Amino acid sequence: MIRLLYNLVWPIGLILFLPGYIVKMFRRGGYRENFWQRLGFYSPRQSERLRGIGPIWFHAVSVGEVSIALKLMHELRARQPDLRCALTTATTTGYALARKSAPPWIDLLYSPLDFWPVMHRAFRMIKPRCIVLIEAEVWPNLVAEASRRRIPLILANARLSPKSERRFRQFKWIVTPIFQKLDLICVSTDEEAKRWRDLGVAKNRIRMLGSIKYDTEEQSIAAAEPRAFLNRLGIEPNRPILLGGSTHRGEERILADAFCRLRHDFPSLFLVIAPRHVERATEIEQQLRQLGLRLLRRSVPAKSLPFDALLLDTTGELRDWYSIATVVFIGKSLTARGGQNPVEPIIAGKPVIFGPHMENFARLAEELVGSGGAARVETADELIDETRHLLNDPALRMEMIDAGLRVIQAHRGATARTAALIDQIINEGPAFQNANADLQRQSAS
Repeated sequence: MIRLLYNLVWPIGLILFLPGYIVKMFRRGGYRENFWQRLGFYSPRQSERLRGIGPIWFHAVSVGEVSIALKLMHELRARQPDLRCALTTATTTGYALARKSAPPWIDLLYSPLDFWPVMHRAFRMIKPRCIVLIEAEVWPNLVAEASRRRIPLILANARLSPKSERRFRQFKWIVTPIFQKLDLICVSTDEEAKRWRDLGVAKNRIRMLGSIKYDTEEQSIAAAEPRAFLNRLGIEPNRPILLGGSTHRGEERILADAFCRLRHDFPSLFLVIAPRHVERATEIEQQLRQLGLRLLRRSVPAKSLPFDALLLDTTGELRDWYSIATVVFIGKSLTARGGQNPVEPIIAGKPVIFGPHMENFARLAEELVGSGGAARVETADELIDETRHLLNDPALRMEMIDAGLRVIQAHRGATARTAALIDQIINEGPAFQNANADLQRQSAS
């Protein structure tokens, strides 16, 4: 009954949200490419590639989730050399990253909309033997179709914040039956495991494995290209650089103002801004030029020197660019809520600063601040003061870097542990599901 109501209401919701969705697609660009995949229609070439493979289907919404999926797929491929995977992603930025990074044994597709006819067509074409959802991509029709076809369902690197749990509790009678169809939920902390149990998921289906986001294994950083690019601009290796990573609207102006004030003490300071959404690059460029900054965009060849700032308007490079920074600010934490992942700059050996809004990484942020592995600021003035202290004190920077690395070491090996469980489920198939079902009934009785 719940699923029937969901599918009846779904077209109404589509009509209501379609204008905003179309605007977002236009802004991000690339919406025309493979658009019909979102409706479950695939080209003859794609159909031919998928026919008879029986891949492992990974479903990831955007850039961060795609990165996690790729790590897991490579780990699984090392265990099963003939493994084939299908990767679906919802955003053009996620698609661009996957297309740039995915090897030939991964078939890349846009995520089908979670409407029953669309999802039915997608399942009929992909024919997965196991489905791995990344972080929070639990959709009712996807889950129902997999359950009906007895396809194992895994939620990897599961994310459930206290805020999300409170919201789900209000609709527990709707969400609990969906969550109970998941065969395995991989979480990073005891607190997250408890939240899933409180929503009705059986204890035996939850495993605490650490966070793949924070797993430092095999995260190579290619620093050569960023450094070569800066050398061509005349930016010497010893020149201090303030880098804002995955910034959101309003934060670029704050960083630019901070940069202008800090240059009184550090005349050679250079600014690098990497917005979370590259479609905002023109808007950001106009703002920074209005402040009198000589700005270069990464995608545009330099015509004259010198420059004060660089705008990274490309996708998939940020991790490498962290390697050239002196101090890193983590975006979506001052003027927006949620925060971005602070792990990559820490792995790159850089001190990090973030604002008060790190809800998506709340526990990690607390651990980092408590151990001295990161600095939290509440205002633009505090950002300037903290950046000034770090630029002035190399020893302080090293202490912060060392403390941050110690915090994230606890998650080392999370990718391998998750891949091992997925491998087990792939090999056992229905036997694993039957054992899970038996334990679920025992827990309920």
